[in-house]
This record gives sequence, structure tokens and C-alpha cells, in this order.
Amino acid sequence: MKMKKAPVSKKVTTALITILIVAVTLVMVIPFVWMLSASFKTEADVMKIPIEWIPKYFYIDNYKKVLSIGTTSSTNYHFPLAYFNSIKVAVISTVVAITSATLAGYAFAKLKFKGSNVLFIIYLAQMMVPSQLTLIPRFVIFSQLGWMNTHLSLIVPKIIAVSSTFMLRQSFLGTPDELREAARIDGAGEYRAFAQVMLPLVKPAIAATATVQFLDAWNSYLDPLVFISNWKKWTIPLALNQFVGSEVTQYNLTMAACCLAVVPVFIVFLCGQRFFLKGLSVGAVKG
Repeated sequence: MKMKKAPVSKKVTTALITILIVAVTLVMVIPFVWMLSASFKTEADVMKIPIEWIPKYFYIDNYKKVLSIGTTSSTNYHFPLAYFNSIKVAVISTVVAITSATLAGYAFAKLKFKGSNVLFIIYLAQMMVPSQLTLIPRFVIFSQLGWMNTHLSLIVPKIIAVSSTFMLRQSFLGTPDELREAARIDGAGEYRAFAQVMLPLVKPAIAATATVQFLDAWNSYLDPLVFISNWKKWTIPLALNQFVGSEVTQYNLTMAACCLAVVPVFIVFLCGQRFFLKGLSVGAVKG
């Protein structure tokens, strides 16, 4: 039995789409390659034209200066401390956000109570309010509570994760009610049915939303800029400002610091990538 050949137009379309994807990928990857290359160059070689994509000599002192290792730099940038602060804020923010979003998503999906739909609409309405509009009210509240220059000002607002709650609610809606009812018939309470029966079914969605929450907390710049002025509490985005001056910018040190800053992002994404697309697809539809 002869196989039917694909039409020429379809082959051309496939080839064009492939070329387009490769071109877009290169556009996205080239800046990262340049950043990585520049992080190993001397300050004089960073802006050399034509670009030397592979440095003739890998100048690792850039990383030593950023991390204040040895006597390679007269300036202490306190980058390891900022690194620790970012990890602390991002991890705690992710944990509290996913915990609240999981509980709220389950309640909105499975626990039918009077006014639940109206309450959910009000909950979603928060997504229409830009976070920049709440900066002044938060500044006043945090000042009254004594939370300025503390990480509480960055962590507490993450407790209400509206987008994560929406995604997890959709995931819980896609789970069969029969499993929950069977658990209740067997004598399990609501919490046990939630923790042991329903929660394992939405692990991909939890992993996907946790990845997004971590990246959001790790990359946050505006909130730390407004609420944190003490260098001992700086996070990575604020620490990067040390390498950018009004007159002189140390591009080699800036690129080395940026390379260090993206390491946790890669680790988190690589650990959660197998859940990411599956979690997004599960949370996007109702079963």
C-alpha cells in the first residue's frame, strides 16, 4: 500500500514555520549568549566591535569581585547576602501563596456555600487593579505596622495570589466529584478528603503555579525598591543597581551578576518544566 505524499504547499508551510521558530529562538537566545560571554571579559573588551562571542581569555575575576571573594575588589557589593535574601523571600512567598491559593481554589471549586460565586467574582476583580495603585496605601500600612525595611513587606502581600487561585480552582473543577464523595462515605473528613484524595490529582497545576509564583517573587523590583532601603535587606534586583552608575557602568561585573541571578531561575524551571505545560493545560479547561 503506497503512502500518500504530503502536498508541496504543506511542506513549504512547515518549512517556513520551522525557520520562523528558529529565528525567534535565536533572537531570544543571542542576548543571553552575549551576557554570558561578557561576564568573562575585561571591561575594555565588553564593547569591542566586532563582538568576540568566545573570549580569548576567561576572566573569572569578575565573579570573584561580584561575590567579594579574596582581594580582587576593593568594594564589597554584599551580593551573597542579597542572594540569600532573594532566596528567602522567594521561597517563603511561594509557599504562602500556593498554600492559600490551593485552599481557596478547592473551596471555590468544591465547597458550595451561599454567595460563593459572587465572592469569587469579587476575588477575581482584584486582578483588574494594578499593583502600582496600591503602593501608597501599602506604604502607609506597613509604616504603621513597623514593616518597612523588613521582608514582611514583600512576603505578606503574596498571601493573596489571585491568578494562582483561579488556575487551581479550574484544576479542582476538572477532578471527579465521585472521588471526594467516596472518601466522605468512607468516613474521611473534609480536610482528609482534600489532602489525601483531591490534592494529589492537581500536583501538575500546583507545580506550574509554584514556578510562576517563584519567578514573580524572584524578579520583583518595584516593591523592594519602595519598601526596602537598608542594604542588609536588599534582594537581587536592588543589588544589581550597584553595578550601574550614572556616569560609568561596569558592564563586565553587571553581566557576571546577572548570570549569577538567573541560576535559581534555571534550576526552578528545569525542575518544574515537566509539570509546567501539563499543569497549564489542566487548569485551562473544566473536565
